[in-house]
Amino acid sequence: MARGAQRHRGARSRPQRRPRHDNDGIIPVLAKVVREVESAVQHGRASSSTRTSFQVVALLMREERARVRAEEATPAARRAEELKRLDGIATILATTAARDTTLLGLLGEDAVISERARSLRRELLEAAGIEVPDEPDELAGPVGRSTPEETPGAEERGVVPQSVASRQLANPFLPPDYSVAAKRTAKPRRLAGWELIQPLLRAFEDGGALSCMDLPSPATTRVVGGRELMPHQAGLVAAAAAGHRTFLLADEPGLGKTAQALLAAQVADAYPLLVVVPNVVKRNWAHEAELWTPDHPATVVYGDGDTIDGFADIIIVNYEVLDRHVGWLRELGLRGMVVDEAHYIKNRKSQRSQHVLQLSERIRARTAEPLLMALTGTPLINDIEDFTAIWQFLGWIDESKPVGELMAALEEIGLTPGDRGFSAAARAAVVDRGIVRRRKVDVAADLPARRVADVPVEIDGEAGRSIRAAEQRLARRLLARYERALELRDVVEGEGVDHALVRQVAARERANKTAKSSEENVFGVMRRIGQAKAGLAADYAAQLARSAGKVVFFAKHIDVMDAAEETFTRRGIRFASIRGGQTSSVRQKNIEAFTGDPDVAVAVCSLTAAGVGINLQVASNMVLAELSWTDAEQTQAIDRVHRIGQDEPVTAWRIVAARTLDTRIAELIDSKAGLAARALDGADEDVADSSDVQLEALVTLLEDALEERVSSRAS
Repeated sequence: MARGAQRHRGARSRPQRRPRHDNDGIIPVLAKVVREVESAVQHGRASSSTRTSFQVVALLMREERARVRAEEATPAARRAEELKRLDGIATILATTAARDTTLLGLLGEDAVISERARSLRRELLEAAGIEVPDEPDELAGPVGRSTPEETPGAEERGVVPQSVASRQLANPFLPPDYSVAAKRTAKPRRLAGWELIQPLLRAFEDGGALSCMDLPSPATTRVVGGRELMPHQAGLVAAAAAGHRTFLLADEPGLGKTAQALLAAQVADAYPLLVVVPNVVKRNWAHEAELWTPDHPATVVYGDGDTIDGFADIIIVNYEVLDRHVGWLRELGLRGMVVDEAHYIKNRKSQRSQHVLQLSERIRARTAEPLLMALTGTPLINDIEDFTAIWQFLGWIDESKPVGELMAALEEIGLTPGDRGFSAAARAAVVDRGIVRRRKVDVAADLPARRVADVPVEIDGEAGRSIRAAEQRLARRLLARYERALELRDVVEGEGVDHALVRQVAARERANKTAKSSEENVFGVMRRIGQAKAGLAADYAAQLARSAGKVVFFAKHIDVMDAAEETFTRRGIRFASIRGGQTSSVRQKNIEAFTGDPDVAVAVCSLTAAGVGINLQVASNMVLAELSWTDAEQTQAIDRVHRIGQDEPVTAWRIVAARTLDTRIAELIDSKAGLAARALDGADEDVADSSDVQLEALVTLLEDALEERVSSRAS
């Protein structure tokens, strides 16, 4: 009775199984089909129907094993016999997969269950005398995703920001794009039945010429707003303007991949454009969009997206929060997608990769000729297996084979993987789909010998709140002193801001010994910012080390260096530490480790202890994790890399905390650098020192506080 009741309760979610003898039920049916699969593979006939049978047998075998183990009312001897027979089926599946390892992909977590597989499952269950509900269950086991758009847990975490809902209400119907349905590619003929993915990968592993498609000569290097592109950047934008729509942009760091992607989207009219990035560069993308494509507003997604502009043309989201936004992004009518640091999606089984691939497939299904760009500085000849996920994102391949234009290009070669010459021709066919790779040394004439590039980062959470609170306390103290000074002067406050008095108050704050001993002064605030940036700066340096080789990491404070070194240790990146307090022999040993050992990827340097007197030109990229108070100190650090013996242009990546005093300090350093240059060129101005920047930073804080108070009173 209990067993019958148990069956009744499960009738809605499970096929109902009738009483059966040893030769009845699902096991004999599975045994028969698995023998057919084994025979077909042994004779080299692993057709699509054979692959479907292999997948369905494996899944039903898992279901039956789970059912048998859970059936406590069945005698133990009977359960043991059934499990033994299921083990026999599993053994045949394993030996068959050993003959054709591509079958293993059908059992992965990201494998797709086709309609044919669902139909075969129903047929086998009915052949076994098992009643199948009208609406079949999801297939059980690790493989159970019916379409690439379904991700376990995504619906529970999914959100729809209010501004996005407003956009959907404003334009609830997307215009149909019939050109998607009209576009067809010929079915493979010569290459039907060949396994092609591995030969394509081996074509790149074998080396050869630099992987870069032919790019058209640009008609102009000038863009909207009067900004000037470097010639190599303009070439890619010209290719997009000419109609090319998929790019694996693998330029070395420092060659302006962000600007190229944004301008390619503009000439392709690929809006709305989704940009998926690591958290550390999210703010930088918004900054670059404002510079290069000011007519197309960008919005940055934080958390649940409560602050985003739902009507923006460019949506910037980081990998970590993409899962909760996949739902509304699928329905937004995206016409373009950029994936920055695309090696983040190398593991196709990871959740972040699945979300990216789902969105890409959705865009390609709805839009003819969408713009799809994968950006990474990692050379193609390293970890080439990782690039299959990128090729799939771009629509060049699916889970098992080339598709679309790539397949047509391979057919046009007229060869098979067994023919001599196929490898080189196949490599060229892949490159022509949109691989663009330039090195600094190749475009050195386009680049300044030395440049400083700001990387804005957003400091979230408790660290961000702490910094903003410290800045507010400092501003309130300055404001209170200003108001006391006004009272002593018997000045009517409504007469406007006394800028001379503002500077006097700021100068007194800078000179105050009590303030200097407090954490709530300008030095303390900047130290807090440096500590909060440490992990983000180290993450950025780690990305550079992976994609560009050796990197020099500069910081002012020991705790920032310590935090960076902990990050490198966790990520398995070897580093050499050059800091104060080291003996000369230890210091020299660490310098030689960085310059001589190819496995030591990062030199973690003190800005004061290593800013002069050492040669680190083995690297051409450096990260300035904390800001200097003068351009001279910053320049001295850069000159550890930019010196005689350096073969490549040098890029100093300056990490700047957005929406904090850090941003103003960076602007002041740059303005004082121009003043110093004019003075050295013979002008009458004095060269600025660190106290100038400190004073101007305090002046900025006080003036902002006064403006905010005036605005609040007016409202």
